[in-house]
Amino acid sequence: MHRLEGAVRRYAWGSRTAIAALQGRPAPTVEPEAELWLGAHPAGPGRVHQGGVDRPLTEAIAEDPVGILGEEALGRFGPRLPFLLKVLAAAQPLSLQAHPDREQAAAGFAAEQAAGVPLDAPNRTYADDWHKPELLVAISEFEALCGFRDPGESAELLATLGVPALAPVVEALAAADPAVGLRTAVSHLLTCGSREAAEMVAGVLAAAERPPAVHPAYPLAGRLAALYPGDIGIVVAMLLNQVTLAPGEGVWMPAGNLHAYLGGVGIEIMAASDNVLRGGLTPKYVNVPELLRVLRFETLAEVVVEPEPLAEGLVTWPVPVDDFSLVRARVDGWTVGLPRGGSHGGPRVLLCLEGAVRCQSGASPTALSLSRGQAAFVPASEGPVTVTGAGEVYQASVG
Repeated sequence: MHRLEGAVRRYAWGSRTAIAALQGRPAPTVEPEAELWLGAHPAGPGRVHQGGVDRPLTEAIAEDPVGILGEEALGRFGPRLPFLLKVLAAAQPLSLQAHPDREQAAAGFAAEQAAGVPLDAPNRTYADDWHKPELLVAISEFEALCGFRDPGESAELLATLGVPALAPVVEALAAADPAVGLRTAVSHLLTCGSREAAEMVAGVLAAAERPPAVHPAYPLAGRLAALYPGDIGIVVAMLLNQVTLAPGEGVWMPAGNLHAYLGGVGIEIMAASDNVLRGGLTPKYVNVPELLRVLRFETLAEVVVEPEPLAEGLVTWPVPVDDFSLVRARVDGWTVGLPRGGSHGGPRVLLCLEGAVRCQSGASPTALSLSRGQAAFVPASEGPVTVTGAGEVYQASVG
C-alpha cells in the first residue's frame, strides 16, 4: 500500500476553496480547482510514493502490470487502471455533455488519429479510445441535470411559456414515439441558426420571468443565461431531469445520456476516460454532429441512486458496469474490512474524506495512516484491507 498524490485539474467552473480545504491548503486559491484525479489516466496520473521514490502510477503499472493490477483485471482491461476516482468541485455549471460507449469511443479516437488531429488540439473530440460511464456521489448538496425527462412533460413545460419560436420543438416532443420526438426536438435545437436560437432563448427568458413561473427550470434558465447569454443549451437544459442530491445520494450516468452538473462537491468514479462530447453552455469545442450520433434519446425515470449497505459501516452504490465499484467505510473505534474488488481481487484507490484512519493490508506488516484529504493506492498483490480509527474512507476498485 502506497501513499497516492492526486493531480489537481484547473477548469474555469471549479471552486477556489473546496479541494484546497480538503487537502489542508490555503484557500481561496489563485485559480479555480475543479477536479482532483486519483488514478492513472495519462492526462493526469497520480503519483505513488514507493520505497522512497515518488513516481507516476502509470510508470509503476508499466513496470509490473501483473503485481499492480492482478491477473484478472489485466485480462479484462489490459495493462491499464480501468477506473478513475475524482473529487469534483463545481462552483459554476459544467457544459451540457454526454460520453460515448466503448465502440463509439474506439471508432472516434481512431478516426481522429488517422486524420492527424493532435491530442491537445482545441477541436479534438476524443481524448482516448475508452468509454466513460460514471457515478457521482454527493458529499455536499449537489445540483445536476441528468438525462431526458418524459418528453410529454417537457412539451407541456415549453408550451406553457407561449414562445412562438418553440412551436416546432413542442410539436416534436408531443410525438407518439418518445424517442423519435426527443431526437427531432434536440436535433432542431442544436442545429438551428444563431438568429433562431437567440429568438428562442430571449423568448424563454422573458416568459420565465412572468408569474406564475413556478417550475424549477424557469429560474435555472436565468442562471444559465447570466453565464452563457444566447446559448441554445439554455433551452436544451429544460428537457432534462433537474435534481438536488443530499450528501450520500448518487446519480448514475450511462453512455449517451445528456447531463450537466450545476454545482456542489461530489465523489465521482468512472471508467478511466476523458472523452466528453459537449452540446453547449461552454466556451470549449462543441461538436454537434458527433454528439447527436452518440446521444441516446431515452428517458431516465429513476435518476437518484441510493447507497446500499454491505456490512456495518460499509455501503455501496450499485452500477451495471464492471469497470469500477465504489464503497464508503465509516469507522469510529471499530474495524471494517473493505471488499477486494473483482472476483479475485484487484487494484484499489483509497481516499480519506473525514477524520483519521489506519489502513492495513494482509501483505504489509505496517499500517498506513490517512487523514482528511489523503489517498493511497493498493496493488492487487496486497490482499484484503482493513480500516480502523475514526473517519470516512471511499474505496474505488474494479467491479
